[in-house]
Amino acid sequence: MGGKRLKIVAVCGMGLGSSLILKMNIEKVIKDLNLEADVSTTDISTAKAVIGDADVVITSPELAQQIGDVKAKVVTIKNFVNFNEMKEALEKTLKG
Repeated sequence: MGGKRLKIVAVCGMGLGSSLILKMNIEKVIKDLNLEADVSTTDISTAKAVIGDADVVITSPELAQQIGDVKAKVVTIKNFVNFNEMKEALEKTLKG
């Protein structure tokens, strides 16, 4: 991603508790990877409007299907509290 500040959107079903947990864990991963990013959250019903200029979208496999085709790289996470799963998936996406 070439040194620029990433825009990451965390998408969950309702935009409440799970998205906050997801955001906090994404921020930990970003720090661990020595990256700079702005992380925001949204629910699936408003995701399309918010994702527009995002670099990365992080969500569950089920919600990724509902998001559909977007220009952002979509990272799917099965367990929102699994730091290692999130780190591996985000690292793989950003390198690829």
